[in-house]
Amino acid sequence: MGVLRDLVSLTKPRVISLLLLTTIAPMFLTDRGLPSLALIGWVLLAGYLMAGGANAINMWFDRDIDSTMARTRLRPVPAGRLPAGAALLFGIGLGVFAFGLFWRFVTPLAAWLALGGLLFYVFVYTMWLKRASPQNIVIGGAAGAFPPLVGWAAMTNSLDWSALYLFAIIFYWTPPHFWALALMKERDYANAGVPMLPVVRGAHATKVQMLGYTLMLLPLTLLPTLAGSQGLLYAGVAMLLGGRLLWYCLKLLKEPGPSPLPWRMYRYSLLYLALLFCAMGVDKHVPFGHREMPPEVVILGR
Repeated sequence: MGVLRDLVSLTKPRVISLLLLTTIAPMFLTDRGLPSLALIGWVLLAGYLMAGGANAINMWFDRDIDSTMARTRLRPVPAGRLPAGAALLFGIGLGVFAFGLFWRFVTPLAAWLALGGLLFYVFVYTMWLKRASPQNIVIGGAAGAFPPLVGWAAMTNSLDWSALYLFAIIFYWTPPHFWALALMKERDYANAGVPMLPVVRGAHATKVQMLGYTLMLLPLTLLPTLAGSQGLLYAGVAMLLGGRLLWYCLKLLKEPGPSPLPWRMYRYSLLYLALLFCAMGVDKHVPFGHREMPPEVVILGR
């Protein structure tokens, strides 16, 4: 049971839960009606395995710095409960199996997009940017924006501008979300030699950039309504949720030193994204507040 528990922990289940939500919600936003329970089940299973594989490979590669950080040193590989090679093989195996499930039971495009997310997370973020640039989470964080594309492709086997809107929302949400965590773990990252923004530029510069990305994110969240793919209910929820996120950023900018506020903002940012995507799914199926959609422009697929 101990080995099984460690293998499951390699997949980072708590992290994956939000990824799965942002994968499933877009399945309710297309013009193909409601997804079947079977399709939802296959996407959940394959999505968990693909994301879990990426996380396991990440833990294999980061085992040296994980052993120096308080929040990660008890993970199975740095703690010595699992061999590093086993974690690597486990991660690769999960990714291969997940690709097969997506291809067979979902759509080929969803399979390639899910694999693309794994490869981007492993090679671009984990192996390259994380240890090389304070902008690591900005560019590398795009890996976390792949799930909506996967969910969209699961329903349509194509991508259009609505899907790319969802990608962009997560892309701009990621820096203020993750930097809130980095502010709390600045000493850990410094000890591990990871050039997170608070380590390289300091807390104040990080807070300024968090505010900047939030100010870009908030109008971006309204684009689905302006484009006609979402209605007024979603727009209202987006403005309320975004206003609270902006409040956190402004209040954090005024904080002169360490405080519990970054942790509260980090937790709220998780809730923010979850509720935002849930609001999209609900709004799509309420019988009011929508305008006529423009003709669909397919970017990739079919």
